[in-house]
Amino acid sequence: MRNYILSEKETLSNQPIYTVADLSNAVKRAIESNFDFVRVRGEISKPASPGSGHIYFSLKDLNVTLACVIWKGQLSHIDIQPEEGMDVVCTGKLTTFSGQSRYQLNVIQIEYSGEGALLKQLEVLKRQLQAEGLFSEDRKQKIPYLPSVIGVVTSPTGAVIRDILHRLSERFGVRVLIAPVPVQGLGAEKHIANAITAFNQLSQSENIPKPQVIIVARGGGSLEDLWCFNEEVVVRAVSESKIPIISAVGHETDTTLIDYAADIRAPTPTAAAEIATPVLTELITRINELNFRTSQAIDRKFLFKENQLTAAIRGLIHPSDQINNYSQRIDIMNERIEKTLQNIISSKQNYLTRLFEKMPKPEQKLTNIQSIIIEANERMKAQIEKILLNSEQTVLRYGQLLDAFSFKRVLEKGFVLVTDREGNPVKQSQDAETGAYINLQFYDAKRQAQLDPDTLNTVDNKGDNSSEKREISKQKENNKKNKMELQPKLL
Repeated sequence: MRNYILSEKETLSNQPIYTVADLSNAVKRAIESNFDFVRVRGEISKPASPGSGHIYFSLKDLNVTLACVIWKGQLSHIDIQPEEGMDVVCTGKLTTFSGQSRYQLNVIQIEYSGEGALLKQLEVLKRQLQAEGLFSEDRKQKIPYLPSVIGVVTSPTGAVIRDILHRLSERFGVRVLIAPVPVQGLGAEKHIANAITAFNQLSQSENIPKPQVIIVARGGGSLEDLWCFNEEVVVRAVSESKIPIISAVGHETDTTLIDYAADIRAPTPTAAAEIATPVLTELITRINELNFRTSQAIDRKFLFKENQLTAAIRGLIHPSDQINNYSQRIDIMNERIEKTLQNIISSKQNYLTRLFEKMPKPEQKLTNIQSIIIEANERMKAQIEKILLNSEQTVLRYGQLLDAFSFKRVLEKGFVLVTDREGNPVKQSQDAETGAYINLQFYDAKRQAQLDPDTLNTVDNKGDNSSEKREISKQKENNKKNKMELQPKLL
């Protein structure tokens, strides 16, 4: 009989055999298909940021840990930076990492867990923005008294917008522009900030008018519900707005960061509508009161001017009397002018008479001029005679000096000036040859003579020495010429 019950060994042998990769992929598909979107609460442990730009950390709960990763591409969508010990709720997809045979959570969003953590985060952001001066009173703008256009940033379906519109209809009529935005949930803060920025970017030339005041409103709720009004992007949009903003978020006990950045905070959305516009009946009463006061002031002004005009009329003079008065004044002034002219003419005539009396007569003037000319001629003659006398004395003195230094004074004493036939002085004996003719200048006359005529005859008789004598004579003649060229003439 055949046994149809399989043994354990035969049973195991019929199971399919997986490769490591196949098994890893099968596990991955099973986990991702069942946990493609999960939210996990835990405490962040060991956050790390390697050079790749991803962030790795673990979520721990008692003795259990879950590996988590934030890919680099998801960092721009996550507003909370993971820190050690932070209690958070992470949203993401559960998957596996085959390299280490483990599963991990790919995080796409991080939220604080619990109201205490939110309050801590709120306090940190508040101190940061306050340090930057976003809450300074100097940045606050004045709310216009009678705005013609009001912009409202709120949810279009809630009770808040109905309350605002109802209250505005009971008060001064204005045009309302509604920027419909979500006021709760993920991404609501960006819509609110964009709505505020859009209102500021409107131009007066466009079809849509630019509002003079903006109301940011929302009903009450928990801290998590109102959290989008604590986001930094909304606070900065409110602070940078050129249009005054009224914050009306939550009830009177609710406080958000835009309450500090707004130009004024309203306890409720209805109160914001009351702050933005005056009551119509009160405005009409005020206008009537001002109109009555203006009318009374105008009446008093007219009455005062009328009294002034009546008093002025009583003080006016008749035109004919006024003309007569002016005519009489003109006659008096003409008389004064005539007297003044006569006095001036008389004074000028007396002055001219005195001047004529002081002026000398022409005969006397000519006599004085002749006297001056005669005295000048006498002074000139005396000066000329003096100059001539001085010149004669100078010439005489120079003549005496010439006579004193003249060579004739020497000749008077018996000396003779010896010159050759050309008139050159002979100062030494060797300058004249034997037998040479010379001129002798005495004091009274000039004579001629020959030097050593006897010696010359003796030499001529001796024939032996004739050539030698001639050579000596020639040499002396050359010496004489050289000396005469070097010796300057006396005269």
